[in-house]
Amino acid sequence: MSIERNLSELLYRIGAVRFGEFTLRDGRVSPFYLDLRILIAHPSALARVGRALARRARGLRCDRIAAIPYAGLPIGVAMSLISSWPLIYTRKEAKGHGTRQLIEGEFHPGERALVVDDVITSGSAKLEAIAPLRAAGLTVEDVLVVVDREDRGAAVLADAGLRLHSVLKVRVLLDHLRTAGAVSESDWRRSRDFLEG
Repeated sequence: MSIERNLSELLYRIGAVRFGEFTLRDGRVSPFYLDLRILIAHPSALARVGRALARRARGLRCDRIAAIPYAGLPIGVAMSLISSWPLIYTRKEAKGHGTRQLIEGEFHPGERALVVDDVITSGSAKLEAIAPLRAAGLTVEDVLVVVDREDRGAAVLADAGLRLHSVLKVRVLLDHLRTAGAVSESDWRRSRDFLEG
């Protein structure tokens, strides 16, 4: 069984892939939803995702991983443990006490950060999280996600000088679930039609 198929079935089995009607961040209603936050309740699945991310990152130049809270943080930790790349993460806003910094962890300006998150749709959330990294002097050129919803994300990132990498494309994930009999023909077709626009 391929790594992609194995991971697709695993994500479905733990409830990270669901079918129904779900409102996305941009207001559209999708017939499927990817909720990788559930990985924290499944340590062995989280470790497998961490290994898959580390494997996908081979060949990419980076000094450290920059995880995007909240869903990207546990998978960033899992990837860091597997790859031994140190981890940093951004805050949405600085705390009013302590160090008051927007980036947690150690880093040096000029280092190359690989941004890691769970899913990408439009790419806007990634740009928001990358802004403080670049402002702090880090070089950010690559974004790695578990699942690419194959929406506008790759193009939006490319316009900002970023390359998108993913472990799974959503069409591949859906096709694996259809082959495995995990998704009904009608849910698969509605999902594919939604992706085609």
